[in-house]
Amino acid sequence: MSASSLSPGASTSAAPAKTPLLKRPVTWAVLFLLLLILCIWGLYWLLVARFYVSTDDAYLNADQVAMAPRISGYVGQVLVHDNQHVTQGQLLVKIDAANYQASLAQQQATAQARQMDVTIAQGQLSQQQADLAQAQARLAGDEANQRYAAGQVARYHSLAQSGAEAPQTYARLVSQRDQADAAVKADAAGVRAAQAQLETAQEKIGQAQAEAKAAQAALASAQLDIDHTEIRAGISGVVGDKTVQVGQFVQPGTRLLTLVPVQNIYVTANFQETQLAHMRIGQHAMVAVDALDGRKLDAVVQSFSPGTGAQFALLPPENATGNFTKIVQRVPVRLRLQADAATLARLVPGLSVTVTVDTHAKGTAQGAG
Repeated sequence: MSASSLSPGASTSAAPAKTPLLKRPVTWAVLFLLLLILCIWGLYWLLVARFYVSTDDAYLNADQVAMAPRISGYVGQVLVHDNQHVTQGQLLVKIDAANYQASLAQQQATAQARQMDVTIAQGQLSQQQADLAQAQARLAGDEANQRYAAGQVARYHSLAQSGAEAPQTYARLVSQRDQADAAVKADAAGVRAAQAQLETAQEKIGQAQAEAKAAQAALASAQLDIDHTEIRAGISGVVGDKTVQVGQFVQPGTRLLTLVPVQNIYVTANFQETQLAHMRIGQHAMVAVDALDGRKLDAVVQSFSPGTGAQFALLPPENATGNFTKIVQRVPVRLRLQADAATLARLVPGLSVTVTVDTHAKGTAQGAG
């Protein structure tokens, strides 16, 4: 009989029996490996991962300064260009100072004239003091003559009544006494007039001194205007948003350019309020910068905003009216980057970053609350 004539049952009984899946060593090995991976991941989450909070609502910032003039005028020179690095105190823009120099010269002349008025008033005061002293001396001399004439009249009165002296002599003495009295009265009036003129001279000195101070203040203001024709950098940084042009007329407060202190760049991360329970100042963080292909930089939590972002919005929410829907709020957190100067030089404000904070570290006691 040929092999092709064998029955199907005979061929089936000859095939080996299959091992159940759970009894295979490979299955147990795979299950053990999965269990091990799950245990490792759970242990990692329990000890490490659950302490990390992350947000991609974060950006690089810098406290930029807008440069503006304090006076009005036409721009004479622009000494910087866009994206130029400048240092604090460096001259940026010069405003045409011709009008202000003319005003300064005028104020200098006025200040000199007012100072001369003070000198003249002081001379007049000295003259009035001398006139008063002279009037007082004249009064003292006439008072002495008055006393002498009165004494003579008193002595010759009894003699003239007894006939020992001629009536003409007594009458002459009486006339001299009356003249002395009149002279004393005139001298007293002269002293009072001299005193009044002295007070007037003193008041003129005070007025002249006040006018001199006002002129000096105007002179100082004119000098300040001259100084303000030169606009200098208030901080070190990079020039950006430059709109000023030579020949442009500017007013006080006109935005000319912006200085960005890129060397002091920092991170502002908007964390959800539910992520702040264990976050503290001083905790370590990692910042992934999109512009650097996700390169991670070290950072430290520096401070927390005193309010949520909604509180500082143009129209803060008012939840006391209408229907209320609870929304998780976000709190801006400031972080200080810890990177070398070469890396910081590649960063600019506005770049997007992803921030991860390790809340396992203790940091300081101060938190978001």
